[in-house]
Amino acid sequence: MIGKPTRLLLASLSILMSTGALADFTASPAEARAIAKEAYLYGYPVVAMYKTLYTQAVDKGGANFKAPFNRIANSAQVLTPKDSAVSSPNVDTPYSFVWMDLRKEPQVLTLPKIDDNRYYSVQLIDLYTQNFAYLGTRSTGNNGGHYMVAGPGWKGQQPVDIDRVLYSESNIAYALYRTQLFDEKDLGKVKQIQGGYKVQPLSSYVKQPAPAAAPRIEWPKPMATMTEGPQLFRYLNFMLAFAAPQDSEKDLLARFAKIGIAAGAPFKVNQLSAEQRKALEDGISDARAEFAAFKKDKLDTNQVTRADLYGSRDRLKNNYLYRYAGADQGLFGSSSDEIAHLKYVLDSDGKPANGARHSYTVHFAKDQLPPTDAFWSLTMYDAKTKQLVPNHKKRYVINSRMLADLKPDADGGLTLALQHHEPPKAEQSNWLPAPTGPFYAVLRIYLPKPEVGSGQWKLPPLTPLK
Repeated sequence: MIGKPTRLLLASLSILMSTGALADFTASPAEARAIAKEAYLYGYPVVAMYKTLYTQAVDKGGANFKAPFNRIANSAQVLTPKDSAVSSPNVDTPYSFVWMDLRKEPQVLTLPKIDDNRYYSVQLIDLYTQNFAYLGTRSTGNNGGHYMVAGPGWKGQQPVDIDRVLYSESNIAYALYRTQLFDEKDLGKVKQIQGGYKVQPLSSYVKQPAPAAAPRIEWPKPMATMTEGPQLFRYLNFMLAFAAPQDSEKDLLARFAKIGIAAGAPFKVNQLSAEQRKALEDGISDARAEFAAFKKDKLDTNQVTRADLYGSRDRLKNNYLYRYAGADQGLFGSSSDEIAHLKYVLDSDGKPANGARHSYTVHFAKDQLPPTDAFWSLTMYDAKTKQLVPNHKKRYVINSRMLADLKPDADGGLTLALQHHEPPKAEQSNWLPAPTGPFYAVLRIYLPKPEVGSGQWKLPPLTPLK
């Protein structure tokens, strides 16, 4: 059942929406600019997530609609360059999706037993884009089970046959499933596994009457520019109504309130003065400039890796620049103990990778292949489109399951060729086709061993052939 605090919040939200009241804007222009910078970094991932939520679970007529709330959708296919719904698509693990509305009761996720040699995971994500828990090979094993996901205000009793209860900071949460695909012939098996993924409300699971329905939500329609200017704060206010405030953020949210950011309050850009709007726009520009410098100096040089950008609140320690960077680089990225993402953007000379200028090699020394308890893959992307690279070989990835077909070096190492032009036939087994222009490649290590996170294992450089 809905508790009293939730009913009061929803009632307040209804009043605010009906009266059109605008939260107070009390900051001076200089203060507003500083707050807007902070709030933009904080809010961008939340609003970027809303875009996906709306397209996958709300917009039933949209091309990317998956399933309504609390129902599972599966996508089992071998991705090609024609699949452009997401940037940097993962060709290793077909996805399943569940958007969960936890306002009235928890949802129970049932997982089937699957083969011991196949990796799978269920990534549980709150509205802040934080990975609050995982299910699957690493965390719960491959024997299946029943797992309950509850919102922050749930106080009920755990059924005896529930293996684990997992709490979300927000009353809306996302479950993102990954199921390893071995090759095209394996697609039928993946579909069979996906058919065993189940989700149901707790009341249905324990065969009891359902609680009263939660109030209907009026979802604001996304705008093309919703993440680019002060309009972002309108969507942030809407989303914050579904997320309980955290003690560690009380002072932060109090500062945000000075520019009209408050859970459930309308944020009407057209009611801002010209001076107020300019202060917010300048603050947003400051935030973007800070990220651009961070990306150039830290991310592109791998001084900060994608592994640092994703995880729970405890892991991220409220580092909002990192959380912003994670949303920019790839929304819903995995935590580092689940999947390590290492990216080739620059070559060993510090220059952007470009298939029109060079051919490149990546050399793994003997016994220095990516250390993993599952598998690894190296995928090529066009830097302009952030999509897979069309090529007549229809090869978009090289992974550890292909090792028997790859040609080793004389000393037992392995050298991969990342280039646009086709190499001699005897060397084509190790060829990952690149575009005629800028590119990047992503090394994904599933269930990485400790030496990856510790830095003991080093990513080999992308070396241009002179």
